Amino acid sequence: MHPEPTPAPPAGRAADLHHPTPITPAPLMPTQAGAVPTVASIVLPDGRIVTGYAIHHAQPEPVATKPAVSRSAVNVALGGVGFLAVSGGLLLLTTFITALTALITQLITLAAVIFGGWIAVQVFSANRHGTGTTVHIRKATFKRNHFHG
Repeated sequence: MHPEPTPAPPAGRAADLHHPTPITPAPLMPTQAGAVPTVASIVLPDGRIVTGYAIHHAQPEPVATKPAVSRSAVNVALGGVGFLAVSGGLLLLTTFITALTALITQLITLAAVIFGGWIAVQVFSANRHGTGTTVHIRKATFKRNHFHG
C-alpha cells in the first residue's frame, strides 16, 4: 500500500542531474505565417531525440477589476441627487408663477371695478343734473339723445 522507502544517496556522492540539450533546428522552408507551428527537437540524457510542436501559451487578458458599486446604481443615485437639487427650484418657480397669476388676476379685477364704476358714474350723473349738450337740427332739439320738440 505504501511505497518502499528508497535509501538516500551516500553523503559523499551528489545526485546526478541531467539537463536536456536542445538541437539547433534546421532551416525551415518558407511557409505562410501562422499556418504551421514551429517544430522543436531536444536530446534526452539517454540519447533519445524528442521532436514536437512548440506551444506558445496564450497570455490571459488582465481581468478588469469590478468597482464596488455598479455603474447603474451610481447613475440612479446621481439622478436622485440631481432631482432633489432641482426640486427646490421647481417649487420656488411654481410658487412664483402662482403668485404672479394671482397678482395679474387682482389687477384685472381692480381695473374692471374702477372702469365699471367710472361708466356707472357717467351714466347716472347725466340724468340727475339735467345738463347736457344741446344740438339744434331742423328746429328740433336733441338733448342727450332725447327729443324735445
